[in-house]
Amino acid sequence: MMMTMEGASNGGMLYHEVQESKLCAVHCVNTVLQGPFFSEFDLAALASDLDRKERQVMIQGGAASGDFLSEESHNVSLDGDFSIQVLEKALEVWDLQVIPLHSPVAEPAQIDPELENAFICHLHDHWFCIRKVSGEWYNFDSLYAAPMHLSKFYLSAYLDTLKGSGWSIFLVRGNFPKECPISASEASNGYGQWLSPDDAERITKSLSSMQVPSERPSLNPRPSDLSYGEAQMLSQMEDDDLKAAIAASLMDSSPALSKPEAVASQDENQSSKDKDKVE
Repeated sequence: MMMTMEGASNGGMLYHEVQESKLCAVHCVNTVLQGPFFSEFDLAALASDLDRKERQVMIQGGAASGDFLSEESHNVSLDGDFSIQVLEKALEVWDLQVIPLHSPVAEPAQIDPELENAFICHLHDHWFCIRKVSGEWYNFDSLYAAPMHLSKFYLSAYLDTLKGSGWSIFLVRGNFPKECPISASEASNGYGQWLSPDDAERITKSLSSMQVPSERPSLNPRPSDLSYGEAQMLSQMEDDDLKAAIAASLMDSSPALSKPEAVASQDENQSSKDKDKVE
């Protein structure tokens, strides 16, 4: 197994990229590496190279040209979503290995994920990275305005929640870059930013305070173990679960009355109540 290093320090700063178009795969790779190492053009070139090699393999295997040699790419979609093979190739450049979390070699990570350094998560057409930087875990989802801190306690529960929701999770192992090269920083892609952990927490709190707070008590048995950002994430998951439960309940209860009949029935009940009050 490759020797692992904790990861980039960069003076304690966090590198985060906010979603641009559908470039979440680019953002994911760069937050794993903690620096603007790749652009969408770099990943597109890797996708094109993979397509070319795959076509060669198919031709050598005796496939008819029409079976595979279309112009359509198998590694990048028209709207910019890249395959896991492209992300693997990009990270291989930096001596990093991408391993499915459900594989036997990743079993230690399934038991103690906090001992690892990075995870890649994918569902439908969205990629994001969960990464340990300077000993602390953060969710670098590009849909967030800033990295969200994850406690070691919450990390395992969050990964389990993702798996239960159908997300594909990959472990990243190897020799992570310790510092982002100056040349890479100068060639910033325009949507990356460096934040201190305090700045990241401040942004998360600021945005969360603009939302209407939930009156429902938290379902988490140990809320004191959560950071502010984690509590917000948990609240959102609970809200989604509650909405799903309500929707399921409404679907299960077969409506015996049509909408007009239901309204008429409701009016009739109200009139009956008013009559009782008068009497």
